[in-house]
Amino acid sequence: MSASETPQYPGAQVVTRFAPSPTGFLHIGGARTALFNWLYARRHGGRFVLRIEDTDKARSTQEAIDAILDGMRWLGLDWDGHEYYQSQFWARHAEVAQQLLESGNAYRCYMTQEELAAQREEAQRERRPFRTRSPWRECSDPAPDAPFVVRLKAPQEGETVIEDKVQGRVAVQNSEIDDFVLLRSDGSPTYMLAVVVDDHDMGVTHVIRGDDHLNNAFRQLAIIKAMGWPEPVYAHVPLIHGQDGAKMSKRHGAIGVDSYRDELGMLPEAVANYLLRLGWGHGDAEIISREEALQWFDLDGVGRSPARFDTKKLENLNGHYIREADDGRLAELAAPRVEQAIGRPLTGEESALLARAMPELKPRAKSVLELGDGAAFLFKRVPLDMDEKAAALLEGDAPHLLAAVYDSLSSLSEWTAQATEQAVREVAEAKGVKLGQVAQPLRAALTGRSTSPGIFDVLALLGRDESLARLADKAKKED
Repeated sequence: MSASETPQYPGAQVVTRFAPSPTGFLHIGGARTALFNWLYARRHGGRFVLRIEDTDKARSTQEAIDAILDGMRWLGLDWDGHEYYQSQFWARHAEVAQQLLESGNAYRCYMTQEELAAQREEAQRERRPFRTRSPWRECSDPAPDAPFVVRLKAPQEGETVIEDKVQGRVAVQNSEIDDFVLLRSDGSPTYMLAVVVDDHDMGVTHVIRGDDHLNNAFRQLAIIKAMGWPEPVYAHVPLIHGQDGAKMSKRHGAIGVDSYRDELGMLPEAVANYLLRLGWGHGDAEIISREEALQWFDLDGVGRSPARFDTKKLENLNGHYIREADDGRLAELAAPRVEQAIGRPLTGEESALLARAMPELKPRAKSVLELGDGAAFLFKRVPLDMDEKAAALLEGDAPHLLAAVYDSLSSLSEWTAQATEQAVREVAEAKGVKLGQVAQPLRAALTGRSTSPGIFDVLALLGRDESLARLADKAKKED
């Protein structure tokens, strides 16, 4: 059997799907699920389907749908064909429910809410799990004037076994599976029915999702078997936990993918690489390109233990990708942050300067936001605003040292990093101080900050006129 075949679908093309609910942002766990499905399909020459599960119309929003699509595109996870919407297929879901009724694998249940509540209270009193037991399961006399739901006639004996590609063999006694609802009293399908029908109709061969859906799989298999459909391959991936081992929450980084881009300044290749390593591995490899991921990814590399999300590791990985990224691309990404810092748009000439500055700026940055903040000094105007540490560096004898630096630099015939460095070193020697005692106030005067790229690179980037203007503003001639 080839890698692209499954026992249930012999000779079939691999088809995976990502099926988010549009009730919020594309969170980090959902993005990882999408990535795993995308990689598996692409590696095996298969299809990757995106299906928006919008059956909960009260909570589904267009804003959430847009955020999901935007996040997928940002991560480079393209899907085959157009995106599907589960609500488009309600008639088909109802059709399958009718087939199950006709085959005797489902029944109309006329139980009232009061009857259900009584069963639930009885289970609580007896301290046992609640399982719906309907008196209508074997009843052949319908009550046509009363509202009803359609329930699956679940098997009550034996066990259901899943050979999960991540969890291994998992078995549940069929007596633990109740007769769950397929169609509500208003005729709308439940999630449990809709997902099974859609997966079958779309030819999904591999269901790769979070292990919080493992219990659902046994109910969904009951529908699949009742319909006589091929069973998909299941792979239930452990959820992501926080660094402290607790269930992931906002304080751990459980925010939308768009927030990693817009609020934290992450690059998509860094986020994708980090998500890939959350629960999957290939030897000791940490930096994994998209091309390598497509060659290496398979389900046997997914671990059974929950992965722990570590924001610091993501930031360090992002720093690596920033250092590797194209300077022009980084300048475009950092420009909005620079413009926010200086309170005006960049000119074309300034945008070109920002790109030229990237080789000096990006080695120190771990995010696009840091790139923008680190570059802002290039575009500020005299008098520069000073941060607290920079202002402290300009106290005492610093203005007199800067005056000497100004005189030395203004006499240079060429303006390069090498030439300015030699001039500043000569000032330090003449004054009998260490180079740092001159370079630190020089940095403060030129950038308004106590940290920056190499000071001689700063001089080269600012150019002669701007550098001397900033120095003149902070220098003080000897009396």
